[in-house]
Amino acid sequence: MATHSESSEITLRKRRVETRKTTTTHSDDNTPNNEEDTCKAKKQELVTLQTGTYWLTRIVLLRSIAFIYFIAFTVAYNQNKQLIGERGLLPCKDYLLSVKRYVGGKIDMSAFAYTPSILWFLDWTDMDANLDGIALVGMALSGFVLLTGTANMIIMAMLWVLYHSLVSVGQICQLLETGFLGIFLCPVWSLSQVPPRCPPSLISIWTFRWLIVRIMLGAGLIKIRGDRCWRDLTCMDYHYETQPVPNPMSYYMHQSPWWFHRFEVLSNHFIELIVPLFTFLGRRMCMVNGTLQIVFQVTLIVSGNLSFLNWLTIVPSLACFDDASLGFLFSSGRGAKQAVLDLQAEEASGWTPKPTRGMLFRRVVNVALGVLIGYLSVPVVLNLLSSKQVMNTSFDPLRIVNTYGAFGSITKERTEVILQGTMNENPKDPEAVWEEYQFLCKPGDLTRRPCLISPYHYRLDWLMWFAAFQTYEQSEWVIHIAGRLLANDTSILSLMEYNPFQGRDNPRWVRGEHFKYRFTLPGSGPRGKWWVRERIGAYFPAVDLVALRGYFKSRNWPHPDL
Repeated sequence: MATHSESSEITLRKRRVETRKTTTTHSDDNTPNNEEDTCKAKKQELVTLQTGTYWLTRIVLLRSIAFIYFIAFTVAYNQNKQLIGERGLLPCKDYLLSVKRYVGGKIDMSAFAYTPSILWFLDWTDMDANLDGIALVGMALSGFVLLTGTANMIIMAMLWVLYHSLVSVGQICQLLETGFLGIFLCPVWSLSQVPPRCPPSLISIWTFRWLIVRIMLGAGLIKIRGDRCWRDLTCMDYHYETQPVPNPMSYYMHQSPWWFHRFEVLSNHFIELIVPLFTFLGRRMCMVNGTLQIVFQVTLIVSGNLSFLNWLTIVPSLACFDDASLGFLFSSGRGAKQAVLDLQAEEASGWTPKPTRGMLFRRVVNVALGVLIGYLSVPVVLNLLSSKQVMNTSFDPLRIVNTYGAFGSITKERTEVILQGTMNENPKDPEAVWEEYQFLCKPGDLTRRPCLISPYHYRLDWLMWFAAFQTYEQSEWVIHIAGRLLANDTSILSLMEYNPFQGRDNPRWVRGEHFKYRFTLPGSGPRGKWWVRERIGAYFPAVDLVALRGYFKSRNWPHPDL
């Protein structure tokens, strides 16, 4: 909401604009006919948004950032307890205790610098409540910004701190940089959509543009330097089938002819390596970059379930557009759009507000932001130029400016870990009946249609994709899952779609089987099947609760039958 002084100023400005309109109308009545076009042009300036301002851009950016925050905090609320809670697969309390021991056994600034999180200052007797509280507050704040299209630095800073607290113990960090930049879009206190004395800083807008340039160049360069298939144009022959969580469109995109897959790779290189440079070639080319990046990300969203990452990448692309190009998103004659028209009309008439101390201080803050981002970008740029480029890492503890990249290496075969349980007393009995657990989204049942969940994210399904590349010794948490399944643990089962032992006795044994999965060919495979599979071998041997007791104890995991 606007302050009293801002409301009064807006009212006075509207009166001045109405007075100018009336004066212009009276003047037009006495103007010779040959000056009618000039008068009409002047009137038109009062109803057409001008280029070069970013009031509406700020609203669109804030709502977009809030949308991603809301999804991220919703995922955290629904899944954090099972994954990093008191009895989670990888309890965050254990991680924080290990950090505490590493920095000398005290919770001080060294511990906070190593793992920036407000969890350090909360009571650890109920970590699940802490995680839920952070997520719920984040959902409430981001929901407010999403619905109203307004925020101040206090709200955006709170969202950033809350999400940083979760990232430090296991979340996605790209949102941290975008959220940090969002803080500086806003006035300090005011909740007005168009605060007259706090125009969006061009420096702030350019920090978003710089972000999309780094994201895309990082993704493009890591591909060129990485897997050979990006250079011989064959990566898309495999991508749709082997990506973390395919969706129904992935199946059909995979069936495209070879020449279309070659075109896709060439288009990817063009979008990621050439188009970002359009940002620096003036307004029109910058908008071309923004448009192509958004279309590219929408294509990725349609063809796969990559969490909210592609949605998040759209956000900095929006900074390529000014008020004149985004005006169609807002209602005419009222609200934010009309307020911007009034401000632009006053600026066109030569009237500008007298600078206040707050406005001058804000300019200093904006310059400081530009200097900070520039300074922190130095190692990131050097990384981009390096032949040993690394992706998705940060060179500062707060993760304000990061390196990015995706799919530098493409998996050529899809492998899956399938968890199975049996009631048979002897797991080696050839007559034993092994029944399969089904995850919420990842491939398992050959007849189940691939899911469509983006921008939502099933984190355990994603982790199981990575586990299939490794051994169970490298992903010990898979054995933790097995122990929980042996006890029919409701928390871990809430992250699965199907429990074959629901309403029955607990399984006596659980094992992991390793399979190769391939899409069926339309019309050639068994009817009703999306996948065919081939057994590779055992991923981990059959285990029971007795055998796991020592394994769990050595890792300080609570035994599932307790």
